[in-house]
Amino acid sequence: MDELTFRRIQTRRKFFRDAAGGIGTIALANLLGQEGRAAPLPEANLNPLAPKKPHFPGKAKNIIFLFMEGGPSQLDLFDPKPELAKWDGKPLPESLTKNLQLAFIKPTAAVLASRRQFRKYGKSGIELSDYLPNLATVADDITVVRSMHSEAFNHHPGQLMLFAGTLQVGRPSMGAWVLYGLGSESQNLPGFVVLSSGAGTSGGESNFSSGFLPSTYAGTMFRGSGDPILYLSDPAGVSRATQRASLDALRDLNQDHLEKTGDREIASRINSYELAFRMQMAAPELLDFSKESKATLEMYGVDKEPTKPYATNCLLARRLVERGVRTVMLMHASWDDHTQIDKKLKKNCDITDQPVAALLKDLKQRGMLDETLVVWGGEFGRTPMCEIRNPSEADNAGRDHHPIAFSMWMAGGGIKPGQVVGKTDDLCFHIDEDPVHIHDLQATLLHCLGLEHTRLTYNYMGRDFRLTDVAGNVVNKLLS
Repeated sequence: MDELTFRRIQTRRKFFRDAAGGIGTIALANLLGQEGRAAPLPEANLNPLAPKKPHFPGKAKNIIFLFMEGGPSQLDLFDPKPELAKWDGKPLPESLTKNLQLAFIKPTAAVLASRRQFRKYGKSGIELSDYLPNLATVADDITVVRSMHSEAFNHHPGQLMLFAGTLQVGRPSMGAWVLYGLGSESQNLPGFVVLSSGAGTSGGESNFSSGFLPSTYAGTMFRGSGDPILYLSDPAGVSRATQRASLDALRDLNQDHLEKTGDREIASRINSYELAFRMQMAAPELLDFSKESKATLEMYGVDKEPTKPYATNCLLARRLVERGVRTVMLMHASWDDHTQIDKKLKKNCDITDQPVAALLKDLKQRGMLDETLVVWGGEFGRTPMCEIRNPSEADNAGRDHHPIAFSMWMAGGGIKPGQVVGKTDDLCFHIDEDPVHIHDLQATLLHCLGLEHTRLTYNYMGRDFRLTDVAGNVVNKLLS
């Protein structure tokens, strides 16, 4: 029991109503304090984002999650299947598709062989699509997982599973769990920052929600230009001194209420006000790229289209972790290519491929990649079967959702580079070797950060919840 919990359960009114129980609770709190389990609560310790020790020394200190919303096609990017050419235009055997759940097409839909060309790259020989020429230059720095799987075959449930470990709305997201477990090393910026580009995600704020955790652990959405957060600047006519005096008064009132109730949301509120005040100085410097070299800007593609928006976010991600931000999430939508998959997939790759490769190169050349965990992927993959929505249009073929076998990749802190983990069958339909469930992925990412997924818990409504629910195993093959 900590001091906040004690104050929350023991009010003055309760003490006089139930003196015996009150005295017993005080005695228990005293004993816990002697054992070092009920630390005092001075004002200096009210910051819920203060850095915390991990469960064990983790190799990663920060995580950048490159979320490609919609479900990128593993068949056309990371998992070549030349055998599909034999089935092109034909339905798969019923033995493969029996009892299959699909979002839109029928299991009897015809196969669509990939039109992409694959080559082996680097010393590792990882095979990548011709749509990823820039990622190919850092092939030896990444690990591709070809055996991801999930239960969710629609977008919002899939995103909830990926980031909250459940199909239910209202649970904390992965970024919130990481921030809750480790705190943040940044005093002037939020510990969990979200950057967005493209059309917007199906899951929306549930992808970075704090759920039942205190709200201070939720992701903070940054805008790409102007104030990163609306209303961050002082109102016209309000000086810094006036604002400081107002915040001091609010802090004193909130502090008094916190001491009476032990409500953790009040501690979050105090911290949020103070952080916003400090951000007014830190945010403009964060967004100022004038001190970045011309070579760096060109490497990311910040000053050209179509890479500019995503390149800006990738460069911001590096600058954020450089300043101690614990978790950065980049959401780019949408890869939901039910139609014209060759055209639409190329468009998204043209936007993201160069900035992503630049981010890995930049982190590595600055000596930051070893301590920064980078993850790339969507909520599921795409089917080997074809979806035709508008038969009258040329090159209209797309792919449906496929959660039972898809690909993701990761790099950096704690991940063994230059390898492929997992294998799918010749049609990229089922997993043949080393299946990696979403919960396994979550357990592994937390492990890289020094967090034991079964110990990272929060008591809510009488139950200890965790990101991986009641499942998940660390995938040792992924670890360096």
